Amino acid sequence: MPMEDERIVDLYWAREESAITETQQKYGKYCLKIAWNVLANREDSEECVNDTWMKAWNAMPTARPGRLSAFLGKITRNLALDRFEKNSAKKRGEGQVTLVLEELQDCLPDATSVDQSVHHLVLREVLNEFLRGQTEKNRSIFLRRYWYLSPVKEIAEDFHMSESAVKMNLLRSREKLRKCLEKEGGIPE
Repeated sequence: MPMEDERIVDLYWAREESAITETQQKYGKYCLKIAWNVLANREDSEECVNDTWMKAWNAMPTARPGRLSAFLGKITRNLALDRFEKNSAKKRGEGQVTLVLEELQDCLPDATSVDQSVHHLVLREVLNEFLRGQTEKNRSIFLRRYWYLSPVKEIAEDFHMSESAVKMNLLRSREKLRKCLEKEGGIPE
């Protein structure tokens, strides 16, 4: 049975190496899935997950995460996006990043630098407000696609929907987000 998150965090704070083992056991598949959705490369994804444990180890003495899964997921996602950017410069790696960026292009403030806009989204509060205003299902579908970079097919299977229904849901959500950003002055009308 996996150890409770609070106990795992205590191990990090106590600088016990077993924290890494417990984290790997409980969150290894979760973090690997996040990295895989970005990179679509097993070796790179596994390296990102291993780097996640190191970053978590280095970050824990100064930060006590409120939710360990979100803390680890964010580290993994950022590492994978950095790796994707590096791989793209070498013309390697595909994952879901390119597709997601294309989908979000019309919603983001600076369409000439979509990658930068996503990475440095200063409009976090507007986005959070937008997400709070969505139904739980719509919010979950949106986050699965645009935070976890899950393929549409996988989302459809998990939500027992057709792929076209998921695509329509995402299209409507992006349109609502675009209108929300326009209203808040985030993008020109």
